Amino acid sequence: MSAIASVHPSDKTQKSNPRSLSRLIKERAAAEGFAKVGIVPAAPLNDERARLQEWLALGFQGQMKWMSRDPETRTEPRKLFPAARSVVVVAKNYYTPEQHKDDVHTGKVSRYAWGDDYHDVVGARLHSLLSWIKEIVPGAEGKVCVDIQPMMDKAWAVRAGLGWLGKHTNVITPEHGSWVFIGELLLNIELECDTEQVEDHCGTCTLCIDACPTDAITKPYVLDSNKCISYATIELRKDEIPAEVKENLDGWLYGCDVCQDVCPWNRFAQVTDEARFHPRAGNVNAELSDVLELTPETYADRFRSSAMKRAKLAGLKRNARALLQQPQC
Repeated sequence: MSAIASVHPSDKTQKSNPRSLSRLIKERAAAEGFAKVGIVPAAPLNDERARLQEWLALGFQGQMKWMSRDPETRTEPRKLFPAARSVVVVAKNYYTPEQHKDDVHTGKVSRYAWGDDYHDVVGARLHSLLSWIKEIVPGAEGKVCVDIQPMMDKAWAVRAGLGWLGKHTNVITPEHGSWVFIGELLLNIELECDTEQVEDHCGTCTLCIDACPTDAITKPYVLDSNKCISYATIELRKDEIPAEVKENLDGWLYGCDVCQDVCPWNRFAQVTDEARFHPRAGNVNAELSDVLELTPETYADRFRSSAMKRAKLAGLKRNARALLQQPQC
């Protein structure tokens, strides 16, 4: 019998008991492959909303206009799913041990995009968890959220006790560092919720701030997307990368992992058990000449079910040209 099949409630009393049901959901989430899971009430993120509005007022979202649309929706889960009573928050480890190589003919790809698209992988596992809950709880309904939906994933992970928000603005888990994907399952049922949060263990460390090639971390816990290599190479929809970023690309074609690579907590990283997160050919370092030769057809074939689709063909080619224009030592 599989680990997933072995997790089941024993009777209707257990199903209706919030404490027992929460325990069963956590066991099932672990059986689905999630490294961490927490459950919290579907209450508004009022403090986070205030910080979001301050960040937006500074223009740090750049061209990501969707982040400015109705901050209340982003911080009130019942705006997204009116029946929500509980939020199951999960983390899925995606670390693999391969390392980037320094080769001017290639461009480095952010670790999160080496394998299959996390939206698909994490989303499928959350849908499986939701289907299981519907089977054991009459009338249960829910909504799966994996980054695309207007949920503040990192804020929910912190509230649910999965980790703390690092100075680089990524969630750090004590067991896996920051190499985790986050997802949520909004449910219309009352569950026993977690109340303990993880203390901030960044302390006086500023390695991420000091290492950022473009000084995008303006101060601890605050990131200016306009200066961020990840934003410039993935989200920015312009023909050219801004000069102040382009001059400091540090070999990155898609995304940037510098702030996470230097984080001491990532020494605890463990190799993921998800085969789909292991690197595809050419996704750790991509040959720049190959990128420039891509056609719409070959691009669609190569990056099918890959998070790298986010940059679009034009964006990847722009990034490759920018790297080839860098002065060579």
